[in-house]
Amino acid sequence: MKTNTPYHTKNTILIVDDTPNNISILFDVLSKAGYKVLVATDGKSAVEQARYALPDLILLDVMMPGMSGFETCRQLKSHAATEAIPVIFMTALTETINKVNGFNMGAVDYITKPFEIHEVQSRIGTHLALANLRQKLENLVADRTADLNKALTEVEKLKDQLQAENVYLKEEIKQSKNPDDIISQSKVFEKVLTKIGQVAPTNSTVLITGESGTGKELLARAVHNLSNRKNRPLIKVNCAALPASLIESELFGHEKGAFTGATAQKQGRFELADGGTIFLDEIGEMPLDLQPKLLRVLQEGEFERVGSTKTLKVNVRVIAATNRDLEKEITEQRFREDLYYRLNVFPVFSIPLRERKEDIPLLVRHFCQKHGAEQGKSIDQIPQNLIDTLTAYHWPGNIRELENVVERSVIMSPGRTLVLDDWSPRKPAAGTKGNMMTMEECEREHILFVLEKTRWKVSGKNGAAEILDMIPTTLDSRMRKLGIKRPDQFTV
Repeated sequence: MKTNTPYHTKNTILIVDDTPNNISILFDVLSKAGYKVLVATDGKSAVEQARYALPDLILLDVMMPGMSGFETCRQLKSHAATEAIPVIFMTALTETINKVNGFNMGAVDYITKPFEIHEVQSRIGTHLALANLRQKLENLVADRTADLNKALTEVEKLKDQLQAENVYLKEEIKQSKNPDDIISQSKVFEKVLTKIGQVAPTNSTVLITGESGTGKELLARAVHNLSNRKNRPLIKVNCAALPASLIESELFGHEKGAFTGATAQKQGRFELADGGTIFLDEIGEMPLDLQPKLLRVLQEGEFERVGSTKTLKVNVRVIAATNRDLEKEITEQRFREDLYYRLNVFPVFSIPLRERKEDIPLLVRHFCQKHGAEQGKSIDQIPQNLIDTLTAYHWPGNIRELENVVERSVIMSPGRTLVLDDWSPRKPAAGTKGNMMTMEECEREHILFVLEKTRWKVSGKNGAAEILDMIPTTLDSRMRKLGIKRPDQFTV
């Protein structure tokens, strides 16, 4: 039914009557009133014309030869194209009809012959107005229904995202140990925290560099917690811990059936981080063939799930961290130069523990409280000679190594006084630059030290991976990169 014009002008009316005089009177009156008038003289042609022309209202004679007005009305109401058109029956005063039957067929009113012209015009105007109003209400309901369905779809999407976030965050909580503890009184480290405070309120990408164990993740969390995104999730991705074959799916998600084992659709970490922050730890381990897709997300904020052609848009703040020299990696063609410059918008260097040794007493006390509570102990006496011994050490494993030493000492201490037990500091290995070592040399030295202490046991309880607070596969990867090979006597 047409609804694009006001009901009082240019609406179309179909007159169905087998009496020429009635048609002539109605045609003249309605045409002069501004209506477009169509005419049919029998029920069959009325049904065909109505389906073709879709008039706004039908004046239908009841008593006609052949197909009666009732049957004509029934056929009109049984067809989807014409069922909504208002039908007004016309009947003579001398005709006995069943009005109830007429209304049951779908008519909206009756007009009695001979016509009162003003009554005809009034009835037509009233029912066109009602039809117009009904159509507006139907359109409004349809729009509201579409809006409601859209809102419900968004709710379901948010519900799925929230469930995925909860699963991820539960895994994070299991792995995380006091993620917000930054313990420092170092003037040098204070400058780093000042930079964190300056960049946090912005949306700039942050690249945190520094040796393993210096607390790069804590700095990343500080950036997030001081930002306007603090009430949205901080999603962590350890690029070194994920197999190369799965990292794309973890970052961008996948569709059901995208590959063997993809039994359901999965949201990636970038989707989970939408509106929040994603922390790409060990970004230097990102496979080279995946780096263009990461660059696209950084530049355009868009990507596709594995197995999908639908482009998804996200608003994510990116923080990356690495202990590698990315400029060297670029030279050796293991890292894309354009990705490096896109990540290195705001660089932050995480200072090694040997350059902020004034923090060692604070950190030792903090770790005593932390691990003492876990062990059901109260270690509140820390001898000065012990602090002096720890301060004199060069700490190639940085804060992580210090925490491991304190944790073992808490376990071994019999009373309230911290005892180092059999731990003894190692002298830094002499390198090609005197006593100064490169970052990789420090890391290699420390990993070798721990492996020797564990008799080259990598995984499992009290294995090197556990002591170094690393995933065994990550430790294996680092050993290969640093050229560390298991001695024959320890080969299984």
